[in-house]
Amino acid sequence: MPIFTAGAEMKAKQLLPNLNDETIAKMLSVIGAKSIDDLFSDIPKDLKLTRELNIPSNMSEMEIERHVQELLAKNYVKPTLSFLGAGAYSHYVPAVVEQIISRSEFYTSYTPYQPEISQGMLQSLFEYQSLICNLTHMDVANSSMYDWGTAVGEAARMAFRLKGRKRILVSGNVGPERFEIMKTYLWPFDVQIEVIPYDKKTGRADLNAVKSRMTDDVSAIYVENPNFFGVFEDDIEDIASIAHAKGALLIAGIDPISLGIAKPPGEYGADIAVGEGQSMGMHVNFGGPYVGIFAVKGGQEIIRQMPGRIIGMTTTKDGNRRGFSQVLQTREQHIRRENATSNICTNQSLCALAVCVYLALLGEEGIKNISKRIIATSHYASKVLSEVSSVEAPYFEGSFFREFTAKIKRSNISKKLLQSEIVGGLDLSRFFPELKEVYLYSFSEIHSPEDIQKLADALKKVKS
Repeated sequence: MPIFTAGAEMKAKQLLPNLNDETIAKMLSVIGAKSIDDLFSDIPKDLKLTRELNIPSNMSEMEIERHVQELLAKNYVKPTLSFLGAGAYSHYVPAVVEQIISRSEFYTSYTPYQPEISQGMLQSLFEYQSLICNLTHMDVANSSMYDWGTAVGEAARMAFRLKGRKRILVSGNVGPERFEIMKTYLWPFDVQIEVIPYDKKTGRADLNAVKSRMTDDVSAIYVENPNFFGVFEDDIEDIASIAHAKGALLIAGIDPISLGIAKPPGEYGADIAVGEGQSMGMHVNFGGPYVGIFAVKGGQEIIRQMPGRIIGMTTTKDGNRRGFSQVLQTREQHIRRENATSNICTNQSLCALAVCVYLALLGEEGIKNISKRIIATSHYASKVLSEVSSVEAPYFEGSFFREFTAKIKRSNISKKLLQSEIVGGLDLSRFFPELKEVYLYSFSEIHSPEDIQKLADALKKVKS
């Protein structure tokens, strides 16, 4: 398929009015080319377009703006009520969060390469780290990862570096896409990943399977709490003890909002905690950007193996002024090459700032209140949906937080709900073939009792 246009020299003259024949000749002479087209001689002829591009003629800025507005006016998006979660959650974002992250000194600053100059950004990342440690009860947090998936991938590699054992156990009820990312991260190391089955009745990890498969050659076990089904892992402390007894690490995947009411990973024995911060201050934006949480518990040995960056605070020699600095940045760009702990070349600074502002704004009591409202809303929704004849809710018996599974004995239920302007839950059979007609529904503080009743009424109207 042709992708380049021949006659580049002619086009250059048309697009750049200050580019005359004399200037072009001088530039070509310096680089040893006869024409601009020679610069593209390595492109096969059958890939070059031999005609003019089929695009409108030049327009002024004002004309383009009017044209684009006319095109956009053709779009019409019906208002929808969404109960889709599975890792991307709709929450209320206080106006102050967007106001602060939209300030030019934050909004336009990239992750600092001469960091000590950027004291404002360094302080915001230091505050982010501190708030994550307060929330998770872990010892050290880095200044963010790309998202939950890359965080768990890095955590698995980190466990392998620390332990040197080529087996990692993963609970079968973790996020399937996160699991795929982990497999991609571990593939170059030839690490064996073994899936632990989940209890088909409760939705929790099978503790007996954990016990039988945890051996001396396991580096770590990865468990999410709450798991992908929204179910709390009631045996998480026992899983931690089983792992530690064999010298393995516990990597805990967390929903940070749940920590307003749930025991934090630092209190049930997690060595590494990973999660997604999108629910704290960021809208759902067509798949990103997100911000991966990464925190550890332990001393220098484990901290030195962390990916990403850690920001520290110090004072001047006289103690009168404080300053911020990058105290650890274990990246391949800093001359470490193959000795680097991570090849991730940046972090989500602006997103981390949004999380920082959100957590600072709400405080401990605010996070508790939101967590209580979410768990109350989701349990109320489960009760209301269970009264619909075609719905079995919750499908799994384990205690849940924001999401629960529901078996709905109707075909094409998601498409039929769209007719009522409702985005239904995730069809779990897409990732778990054994869960036919089982859907994952998500709720947060933005959902009202009226919203839930609208969903229930729509489900009642759907015929098989």
